[in-house]
This record gives sequence, structure tokens and C-alpha cells, in this order.
Amino acid sequence: SLIKGKVAWFMFGLKRDTSSISNDIQTIISQETKIKGSIISEGNIRIDGSVEGEIKAEGNVIIGEQGSVFGDITGDNIMISGCVRGNVTANKKLEILSSGSLYGDVSVAILSVGEGAVFKGNSNMAKEELAFAE
Repeated sequence: SLIKGKVAWFMFGLKRDTSSISNDIQTIISQETKIKGSIISEGNIRIDGSVEGEIKAEGNVIIGEQGSVFGDITGDNIMISGCVRGNVTANKKLEILSSGSLYGDVSVAILSVGEGAVFKGNSNMAKEELAFAE
């Protein structure tokens, strides 16, 4: 699987993102692709094109610099380098990188907003209850 992932990155000419949430991408929506409708994925997905509709992933969701989403996104970890107009629910972590913009509300455990990134909306941070030793 490791070789398969490296070959895919090489074949598609994509920059290798060393972020932990970009590993093992099963689905790539290329820059030349526009989708209208819902996307449901049992794995990780990367959007470099345009999606108009809801994205639900059991894995991680990456919106590349050229990617745009007009709809709600749900996933484990979500990384935004492009533009998202919709609400985002990240079961674990949401990262809005410096080139990213998000116009919508978020519900996350961990929120990271890079310098220069745009976030316009409300945030609801809900961590799992921590067990404290007495």
C-alpha cells in the first residue's frame, strides 16, 4: 500500500503533503472535475476540483489549494487549503491552512487556523470528557 500511495502521488504530479491527515487517500477529485451532488466516502478523500453538495467521509477530508466546496463537510480530520462555503463537522481536528478560507459554522474537537487564513462563522468545540486522577 505504501508503494501504491507513492506511485499515485508521482503519477498525478501532486505535492506530497507530510501532514498526518493526508496519508492513504483513497479518492481524489482532480482540479478539472466539477461535481454536483453528495459524496459519501468510507475512506479518505482529497478535493482539488469543485464540489457543490455535501461531503460525508468516515476518514479524512482534504480540500487542496485549488479546491472549492459549496456544501457541508463531515469527517474525522479535515484540512482546508482552498475555499469552503458550508458548515464543517470534524470528529477530531479541523485545520484551516494559510491559503484556506471557510465561511460557515464548525463543530470540532480541535481547531487550528493558520496565519492569513479566513474563517467567518461560529465555532463549537466539544472535546471528549477527560478523566482526571484524584
